[in-house]
Amino acid sequence: MPACQCLKTCPFFNNMMTGMEDTAEKTKDKYCRGDFEKCARYMVFKALGKENVPSDLFPVQVYRVEDILKYRT
Repeated sequence: MPACQCLKTCPFFNNMMTGMEDTAEKTKDKYCRGDFEKCARYMVFKALGKENVPSDLFPVQVYRVEDILKYRT
């Protein structure tokens, strides 16, 4: 499976995971290099564009996606 197109520039990993490199790598393996279509950040990115992905949205927070899409569309 190909890697997520957002992996290299994802602000979540480039800004929010500083000092947590082991956790970041495990999360990248699961979402970015694995089934990235299940990543909450990717879901919002695909639906609304990069500029509308909340900076505090974690990849596992799929439960937030519906509300984000509802209020941003």
